[in-house]
Amino acid sequence: MLATDPSIVLVKEERKEMLLKQINLHTRVYLGDLASTLNVSEDTIRRDINELADEGKLIKIRGGAMSKAYHHTSAVQETYGHQDKRTIAEKCLPLLQNGMLILIGGGTTIRELIKLIPADLRATFVTVNPLTAVELMDKPNLEIIMIGGQISRYSQMSVGGEVYQRLSEFRADLCIIGTNAIDARSGLTDSDWETVQAKKAMIQASAKVAVLAISEKLNSVMRMKIADLQQIDYLITELPAESPQLTPYRTGNVQLR
Repeated sequence: MLATDPSIVLVKEERKEMLLKQINLHTRVYLGDLASTLNVSEDTIRRDINELADEGKLIKIRGGAMSKAYHHTSAVQETYGHQDKRTIAEKCLPLLQNGMLILIGGGTTIRELIKLIPADLRATFVTVNPLTAVELMDKPNLEIIMIGGQISRYSQMSVGGEVYQRLSEFRADLCIIGTNAIDARSGLTDSDWETVQAKKAMIQASAKVAVLAISEKLNSVMRMKIADLQQIDYLITELPAESPQLTPYRTGNVQLR
């Protein structure tokens, strides 16, 4: 996760503003990660989350908090970095071709991509994210496969050994996922074990992998590894491909878009 200087003690309103930014940026964050980032106790973070939830600024989930933008009733104006995510979606769109089998994750950037999918695209999409499956249903020529199982309230995806086994039976042309954190050395990381296992299975089942991430997530690291940078084929951000900020990510077979 993005780190703050541990020597800095934030006053309450500054802390709540930083907490809200972290949750909106990373979609879902555990109490422990927020406490570590903001250099306060979990009890303090829990009180802040309760207050922000009462103010209607986030959604409490077990062990942490979730951005309002990730909820199925969210409005565009609640999406953090909406224009940047729209730009990423536009850059990703040319990767979608007729006849493809595509594994696709969830999240607000992928939601923007789904909005842009042309009505005449004929492809098969496989997902473990119920909200993604529902959003894809607006596209008349897509075949949609939802891999079911127990739904994690934290990750909002189907999880468990049977789900990962089903994913291993696919050989997709393309996998499209978001990430909570990405770093040139540490690769893709997350703090949720179930999310990590699902994304690992999706990557392993795909010939090509596209990762969608706004630039604020670059150079950030969470506790559990999903994949090395060399395991992905496309890194798509809102930045120009030649941006100096992307220099550390010019490695191996990774194409920057």
